[in-house]
Amino acid sequence: MSKSDSTCTAGWFKSSRSSETQSCVEVRFNGNSVLIRDSKYTGPGPTQPIVSVSSTLWPGFLDQVLSANSGGLNEGVAISLHQDGGATISGQGVALIYNADEWDAFAKGVADGQFNRS
Repeated sequence: MSKSDSTCTAGWFKSSRSSETQSCVEVRFNGNSVLIRDSKYTGPGPTQPIVSVSSTLWPGFLDQVLSANSGGLNEGVAISLHQDGGATISGQGVALIYNADEWDAFAKGVADGQFNRS
C-alpha cells in the first residue's frame, strides 16, 4: 500500500493504555477497511508495513483479540499469540510483531471499546 509521508500519520490512533514512549498497535479507519500498523517502524512512509481488514470483518477481528486465542479471518488475516504474551498480526504478505506490553495495551483498548467503528 503506497502512501505519501504526509498521509502516513493522519487519522492513526492507538490505545489510551499505550504510553507516549511505548511502541504500539496503531489503527486507522479508512473507508471500507481498517488499517493496522506498528509504530516501531522507522522506514519511509510509502513502504510502511500495513495489514488491512475489511470493515465488515473488523468486529470479528476485535472479538478474536478479546478471545485471547490465536485465529484467523476469512481474508487471510490472522492473529498468532506468542508464549511470552506478545502477538503477530499477519495478512497480505505482512507480519506485524508486537511484544507483550504492546499487545496488552492494544487488547485493553479493545476491551474498553476504543477501537469500535462507530
